[in-house]
Amino acid sequence: MRVIEVPEVEPVASAWVDGAAVTFRFPDPGHRLSGVRLSQDVRIPGDLLDFHRAAAGVGDGWQLTVARPPVTRMEYLFELRYPDGGAETVTDPGNPRQVQGAFGPKSVLEFPSYRPPRWLTAQAEPGHSATFEVPAGSLDGAVGVRTWAPAGARDEDLLPLLVAHDGPEYDALASLTGYLAAGVAGGWLPRLRAALLSPGPRDRWYSANPRYARALAGAVIPALDRRLATSVRVGMGTSLGGLAMLHAHCRYPGVFDGLFLQSGSFYCPRFDDHERQFPYYPRVVRFVAGVLPRAARHGAAHRGDRLVPITLTCGAIEENVDNNRLMAQALRARGYPVTWHELPDMHNYTAWRDAFDPHLTRLLRQVCG
Repeated sequence: MRVIEVPEVEPVASAWVDGAAVTFRFPDPGHRLSGVRLSQDVRIPGDLLDFHRAAAGVGDGWQLTVARPPVTRMEYLFELRYPDGGAETVTDPGNPRQVQGAFGPKSVLEFPSYRPPRWLTAQAEPGHSATFEVPAGSLDGAVGVRTWAPAGARDEDLLPLLVAHDGPEYDALASLTGYLAAGVAGGWLPRLRAALLSPGPRDRWYSANPRYARALAGAVIPALDRRLATSVRVGMGTSLGGLAMLHAHCRYPGVFDGLFLQSGSFYCPRFDDHERQFPYYPRVVRFVAGVLPRAARHGAAHRGDRLVPITLTCGAIEENVDNNRLMAQALRARGYPVTWHELPDMHNYTAWRDAFDPHLTRLLRQVCG
């Protein structure tokens, strides 16, 4: 790992917005770099990502100006290239604003229209948790579970249960239990509990895997029911976790009374041929195709459907948006009460966090009463 020494005298911001343009700058007073490239996921074309040497009088370094993408915030990294052919990817040393993600920290540029959720600063007791594992024979392993309940709630109190795939990540990176605690304390959420499910071998478990769906419905949910008095259940998940939650509902329609699905990985060849290298792509494609049976195209519910409320969210320009639009249409055609929201952000935990209120809030109020 190379150590980049950035001079403390750098006099300008490293990233800023000027009207419809965004400018990035990286200092290189010793001319140690052969190039700098912007690493991003906001759909800026690849031929526009290479920095150029800053003009004389602007500073001794590299600079890039691009059109402002149609989002309210963007996460990014800098790829540094060296004359010997080496390269490394780093956060922006001139930007103190960073966010943790599933693959490490990224620098963040917030545009003037961005507003973080108000509940982030709400005062609320954190509640209490318990951690355990549920053996699941169909998986040859165990599913890790962490439950959360608001302060004062007893196990025997009859309460709704929110079941979250990638639960620990949702909590650490999107403050899920902080949202729940703030909502319960503020009275804008019903009093409820949550079960945060660990993903295990995520790609295998969450890829429309019948064995995982059987473990969830036949082992995890019954184990939760034995521990906690539960009235209704809402399932939630993001990306592959959202796919797995819908798959489980379709196979075991009595388990969940509502679904909250964010940026689901609903792969189909029409939009996702580039995902063919994913080892479980065929299994995902088969399931997604099955959600759109011929009869559903004429507005008929599929036999066995339990038409629970479903809310889907996705970034308006993220890679999964087309397959999510198609899934929303397919579920609506089958008779599900579907709510669909496109968001001004991308495929990341901050985007999913920012959608909790009002979208998850409305679903929880609807299902939990």
